[in-house]
Amino acid sequence: MNILLTGASRGIGEATLLALQAAGHRVVGQSTAGSDSLIAADFTDPDAPRRLWEQAFDRLDGRIDVLVNNAGIFEGVADNAGDEEWHAAWAKTLTVNLQASADLCRHAIAHFRSSEAPGGRIVNVASRAAYRGDSPMHWHYAASKAGMIAMTKSIARGYAAENILAFAVCPGFTATGMVEDYIASRGGEKLLADIPLGRPASPDEVAETIRWLATEAPPSATGAVIDVNGASYVR
Repeated sequence: MNILLTGASRGIGEATLLALQAAGHRVVGQSTAGSDSLIAADFTDPDAPRRLWEQAFDRLDGRIDVLVNNAGIFEGVADNAGDEEWHAAWAKTLTVNLQASADLCRHAIAHFRSSEAPGGRIVNVASRAAYRGDSPMHWHYAASKAGMIAMTKSIARGYAAENILAFAVCPGFTATGMVEDYIASRGGEKLLADIPLGRPASPDEVAETIRWLATEAPPSATGAVIDVNGASYVR
């Protein structure tokens, strides 16, 4: 399969890139800064998703079978911040975490509907915060991930008849640099007590879930949201 993966430079994204490549798929990855192997796209720029899609489309010889939206930011803002800071934080988080993913989903759906072999898959990486919320510093992060879940379900319901499938993954704390900093800032081991498994998920565990949804999950599972959070949130 030909796959476009955002947020591929580290953590879950890097692990997913390696897992998909090891399974024999062609993957074009994105990061904000880019590299010799990753396309640069800064999702604070509203035009970046379209440019990324077009570049990936060219690199993959005019066919993309799967879109994986993994890119995201996790930046806090105090509830007593000034209006300008508060609005800027919300705008940036919603633009990067939700709007860019929505734009890429829209490009993917248009492609999946027009290709000679109709259909394709979308996997959106959300968060348990979509369901259980997050800290007082991260209202906007939780809201962006809840929006991603609603978007995923809307796509699944709206396009299943055209063999366009959509899934979401909800990690909890994952052992990446971003989350390790957060855990340290919130009391370290005390925070881990909230995870019945006793540890964060590893990037490889989340990546394997993404790989399965992107390439092997049965079509009847479209719309599914899979939790990978050590039972720290169960539905």
